[in-house]
Amino acid sequence: MSAVSDRLPAFPWDKLEPYKKTAAAHPDGIVDLSVGTPVDPVPEHIQKALIDAADSPGYPTVWGTPELRDALTRWVEHRLGAREVTHRHVLPVVGSKELVAWLPTQLGLGPGDQVAFPRLAYPTYEVGARLARAEHVAYDDPTELDPTRLKLLWLNSPSNPTGRVLSKAELTRIVAWAREHGVLVLSDECYIELGWEADPVSVLHPDVNGCSYDGIVAVHSLSKRSNLAGYRAAFLAGDPAVLGPLLQIRKHGGMMTPAPTQAAVVAALGDDEHVRVQRERYAARRTALRDALLAHGFRIEHSEASLYLWATRDESCWDTVAHLADRGILVAPGDFYGPAGDRFVRVALTATDERVRAAVTRLTA
Repeated sequence: MSAVSDRLPAFPWDKLEPYKKTAAAHPDGIVDLSVGTPVDPVPEHIQKALIDAADSPGYPTVWGTPELRDALTRWVEHRLGAREVTHRHVLPVVGSKELVAWLPTQLGLGPGDQVAFPRLAYPTYEVGARLARAEHVAYDDPTELDPTRLKLLWLNSPSNPTGRVLSKAELTRIVAWAREHGVLVLSDECYIELGWEADPVSVLHPDVNGCSYDGIVAVHSLSKRSNLAGYRAAFLAGDPAVLGPLLQIRKHGGMMTPAPTQAAVVAALGDDEHVRVQRERYAARRTALRDALLAHGFRIEHSEASLYLWATRDESCWDTVAHLADRGILVAPGDFYGPAGDRFVRVALTATDERVRAAVTRLTA
């Protein structure tokens, strides 16, 4: 066991504990804007679907119920503009983090293979490569990579942490390059419902992929759009030649989305209204926090989508973390997401309206 854990970096969030204690000592309590975990209620109709399916004594299937697969294919076509999506093009997974961490291993990657991800990125992309004993490479432009040993290329649009959105033209260029060199593209699109100053596009859109899903798979999650982080509900959509073998591997591994969660996903993907309501909540919090940060002397880069503001005071990210902790506000240091983030902090929009108002008051006092 130690040999496996030794491959992994130190868990970054542990470094934030002293600053969390400082922030928690504020007379009016902590405003935690560090971890992007939803705080708003699960919509009632989704809770009801979960409850109605609670009497599930048998094992669920890894591929999901036909009703779930129907819901996934409908949503991919309706929301992402994909065409001719069948059950073979979709696969439910037990939350997107599990998928990201174990995908290189499930793809059979190992020593000598390379996994690439953005220079500023969700740390679990690197963790997945390390677990598989593959090499990991960070990029600014993936088409400038040496494709010789590159087996898996992660895209992330909208980005966590920066909120940057890749344009349709950029996605088209990258997909064409990857196909030319036989590189599998995994596009993490978990924040696609949360575009503010840009309209994010999926790699599954025909304008990007030329009406072919060859060599491309998109990752989607219901954690943010539907407040289902606690349900562990996510799915893949794309190339059946990739998803078919993954399905078989996951059957052997018993990686099954619980039956009540499957029912909840059907309810969630069949309703757009709760997504609109949640977007409005986040939009209001984003405007309030953005204006307060700017008034406090921050500069914000990208952040045109997702649940975060990528902010800087042109100093060490840890100095900024300490500065805000003294005001009872906890944020994530940018170097959690790569050395290129060492002068930024990530400010999450996932706090209650009351806590956001408290942060605004402290920043503008």
